[in-house]
Amino acid sequence: MASETSQEPIGVVLTRAAKRVSGAFDAALAERGGSLPMWLVLLSVTGEHRSQRSIAAEIGVEGPTLTHHLNRMEADGLVTRARDPENRRVHQVALTDQGRGMFHELLGAVVSFDERLRGGFTDDELATLRVLLHRLAANAATPSDSEPEVRR
Repeated sequence: MASETSQEPIGVVLTRAAKRVSGAFDAALAERGGSLPMWLVLLSVTGEHRSQRSIAAEIGVEGPTLTHHLNRMEADGLVTRARDPENRRVHQVALTDQGRGMFHELLGAVVSFDERLRGGFTDDELATLRVLLHRLAANAATPSDSEPEVRR
């Protein structure tokens, strides 16, 4: 007899798993004084100056949301922002020494968390999981045959 959860739509199972993993990842970053938005910004900026617009696009947030995070990170001494001398409308973001230190601190949490997630999986299973998750993401981006096509 199949369990009730095996009959759930795969999207529901995936959503629940994603929420649990995301919450645990957030907690792992918080233990080291970070957060997911902070990690994404630090990761995006590491090693180079980046424009606020390119960072927002890379991490998938709107400009005002990124500005909120950058304001906090700048106040905490993790990043600096300066206008690009060639285009005064563009703000360049760079890590401070303290920001680089926080990046390495959070990197330790990210690596440990990744090891935890990989527990009990073989390399082949992880490779298959990656393929399946990419396929699910691609399927989610493709309208189903049952949805009416929008014409312009």
